[in-house]
Amino acid sequence: MGLTGQGNQSPTGVPVPPFDPELAVALAALDARSREPITPDNLAAVQERDVTSRPRPTAEDLRAEGRFEVREFQVPGPPDGPAVTLVGARPSGLAGRPLPLLYYVHGGGMVMGNAWSPLPRILREWALPLELAVISVEYRLAPQAQYPEPLEDCYAGLLWAAGHAAELGIDPDRIVIGGKSAGGGLAAALALLTRDRGGPVPLGQLLLCPMLDDRGTTFSSHQMTGLGVWDLTSNTTGWKALLGDRHGAADLPPYAAPARAADLSGLPPAFIEVGSAEIYRDEDVAYANAIWQAGGHAELHVWPGAYHGFDGLAPEAALTRAARETRTRWLHRLLTAPAAPPPPP
Repeated sequence: MGLTGQGNQSPTGVPVPPFDPELAVALAALDARSREPITPDNLAAVQERDVTSRPRPTAEDLRAEGRFEVREFQVPGPPDGPAVTLVGARPSGLAGRPLPLLYYVHGGGMVMGNAWSPLPRILREWALPLELAVISVEYRLAPQAQYPEPLEDCYAGLLWAAGHAAELGIDPDRIVIGGKSAGGGLAAALALLTRDRGGPVPLGQLLLCPMLDDRGTTFSSHQMTGLGVWDLTSNTTGWKALLGDRHGAADLPPYAAPARAADLSGLPPAFIEVGSAEIYRDEDVAYANAIWQAGGHAELHVWPGAYHGFDGLAPEAALTRAARETRTRWLHRLLTAPAAPPPPP
């Protein structure tokens, strides 16, 4: 894929927002294999490389010399499905009072990633300063598992966590669901699913560059062709792996692709962020707008010059620091806000 969007133009000749200069340097430093689009032909090789090369911390690593208590759980999965692995962590020394919970869904385009890898950053940036517990869910990946299996894994894990709140030392009324990229899309779908099934009621949803729309018809999905680390080719591969023959179907349920939802009422407050120079920009902005139109609450941030996954590639960039601080402030406000009054009779 292309590197920087230099000249404000994509390889197809479409004008594009330029990348932030610090982020462009980080992108240019990537090796060519890291920028290679994912296709059905190379997907298996990409998945194998992800398993062998992605840093996967152990429980001892996550304990960080005793700063965190870490446990892994095997919990009942969805009906007719296997058990689901949850990785739980909380700051040490906070026993005796229930902590709010961030129920986190990892990214990876529906085809990669694991529950362990995002935790060092999450524990450092949120769990420690905000005194919250974290549970990261290990859901089945596509194409080995297809919709609705990954989402049902996430729902089964959420049900178990909420039902075992006392054992886990968490407050069942202060559960935030969140995720990044594919995990952000699954978190958004989870909010819809638990609303419609009458399941646990999340306090909020933290959606970081969420993958929401399988159709690939937005302007930004075509505008950013060949640029950054995740474009329409990779995105279509991920969606087809998840949905199979149902990809692009007119009757696809919103739990499969939340951008399809016709009813976004009754959802928990959402934090939605995306880059101005990435494929998901238009679908994420549209999702925030649809929440507002339904009378809901959403806080939207579009980071200028940011591409998909910018914070992982350029962790010390000024834009990354601003994004981290903004996410943390939103979580702090959400977790410390007084309870909403009951609706009038």
